[in-house]
Amino acid sequence: MTGIQHIGIPTNDLEATKEFYQRLGFTIALETVNGDEKVAFLQMKDLVIETYQNGQAAMQSGAINHVAIDVKDIDTVFSLVQSLGVEMADHQVNGLPFWEKGVRFFTIVGPNQERVEFCERL
Repeated sequence: MTGIQHIGIPTNDLEATKEFYQRLGFTIALETVNGDEKVAFLQMKDLVIETYQNGQAAMQSGAINHVAIDVKDIDTVFSLVQSLGVEMADHQVNGLPFWEKGVRFFTIVGPNQERVEFCERL
């Protein structure tokens, strides 16, 4: 594991969210679509926020959906995390066509119901 890869924040208004973070100095690193959701990755140096419009934002404190930890070998990390006996939100490694070559990831559930994603950029 090499560090936090991104923080996921659901939104009901992607344009307003992009504008807010751009005013704070973030730039748009990637815009894409995942199913019915518009997705934007906003970056400031090594900090990346993934925001996605899905109409299900909590609109209250605690609205961050997940923290993603960057990994270099998703299959090895998946096996390691499974062996720890933690609650698996994903029972397989998934993939999405984000960034240049895509990503592979899986998510676990923490003790406070927080989502922790392990993600490898391909």
